[in-house]
Amino acid sequence: MKLDRLQRRLLKVARGNPPSSAVPYAFEKRIMARLATSPTPTDPWLVWAVGLWRGTVPCLILLSGIALWNWQDTQAWDASSSSSDDLELAVVDAIDLSDNVED
Repeated sequence: MKLDRLQRRLLKVARGNPPSSAVPYAFEKRIMARLATSPTPTDPWLVWAVGLWRGTVPCLILLSGIALWNWQDTQAWDASSSSSDDLELAVVDAIDLSDNVED
């Protein structure tokens, strides 16, 4: 489709449909003014910096939640229930099992 023909058809359709009364007064002018004043970042490092800066707060919230969850788990752990004897018994059992396999 040719662009001139498409443009004419679009303009014809647009002229046939007047704006609704629900559209605020001078809406298109405000949008165009905002677009003209918005900065266009041309530096890719600036785009990365802005994205990372915006991600800082959610990451800190996630980090705080994980730290709080981990802290609650360590509070429930009872150090007296496990001892070095249990560890030694587990290691010795493993050695005994390996000796039986070789025999």
